[in-house]
Formats: sequence, structure tokens, C-alpha cells
Amino acid sequence: MSAALPAPALALLQEWLPSNESPARPLMTLSTIGLDGYPDARSVLLSEWDEDGFFLHTDARSRKALQLGAEPRAALTLVWPELKRQLVVQGDAAPASADEETWAYGHRSRYLQLLAWLNDPAFAALPEVERVARWASFDAANPALSAPDTWQGFRVAPVRLTFWEGRDDAASRRREFALVSSTWQESLLPG
Repeated sequence: MSAALPAPALALLQEWLPSNESPARPLMTLSTIGLDGYPDARSVLLSEWDEDGFFLHTDARSRKALQLGAEPRAALTLVWPELKRQLVVQGDAAPASADEETWAYGHRSRYLQLLAWLNDPAFAALPEVERVARWASFDAANPALSAPDTWQGFRVAPVRLTFWEGRDDAASRRREFALVSSTWQESLLPG
């Protein structure tokens, strides 16, 4: 178990991130280490967060799930250009609990719930007309859905959080919190 986040980092997270009950989920870039050793990155939704970590959800058969299973380290990057802010989280990934996965699925939009059921290689290979027809048919036949067996969540427990803030009237800077020997250390860095 990692050390609890320091109060200043938690305060910034509370200021920058929406509450977990907010339907608007921020998009973030998930960076992983590929099975071939190369870095890999893609956009995913931040499902929720708490003092222990940041949660994302995906298909258990996806490349990102396989990569996190093989090398459970990740970086998450959230960007708010209009606010001149960026948050980078580096941490250790672990499977989310079944209760957390159920909660997260229940808080997804209808579109994303359907996507969790239908988004596989066979569906992606269908011609557009057939994908649209099958989507509509599945939607109509399933007014209430629970998470499919392939729904998988991960918690990224931070070992480093870097808050970048830009300014128009001065140089930007980064406020970083790094876990070193079970103790959080804070530093200010150039932007």
C-alpha cells in the first residue's frame, strides 16, 4: 500500500477534477509499455478517482489491458488547454474490485454501456450499414444492461503527480509530488 497522498495534492485534485458523480468524465491519455517494449498511448475516460488512485475501464481483451497485465505501470495525462493546466500521473496499475467495476459501468452513458458489449474485432470489421443495424437491434433488445464479462477496471496508484499551470503574465511551472521511500516529496519545477 502506498503512502496517503499529501493534503496539498488532494486539494489540487479536488479543484481540478470533477466529482465522481458528475456525468461529464474527463478524457485522458493512458500511456503503457507495449509488449514489444515500445510506449503506447490512447485516449480513455477517467472513470473516477479517490485518494488511492485513478480508475479507468476497458475491454479485458484490449491491447491496453494486456499491456497493463504484463507491465503494470502507466502514465495518465489530462489536459485543460482553456485553463492552461495539465496533470500527469505516473503509477502502478492493479485490477479494480468487482464492486468498483459495477459502480463504474452503472455510471457510464448508454452509448458507452452498449459499446462495452459490442466493441470487438468482429463488430469493427462489419460494413458500416451492418454495424448501425446491429447496434440499433441490440439497443432495442436490451433496455437494461449490466457489465459484460469482458468489462475490466484498473486503478492507477500514483507514485508521481505533476500539476502544470501556464500563465500569460509569467513563466509556467510544475508542482510535483513524488513518492520516494514511502514519503511524498513536493517540488516546484520550471514549466
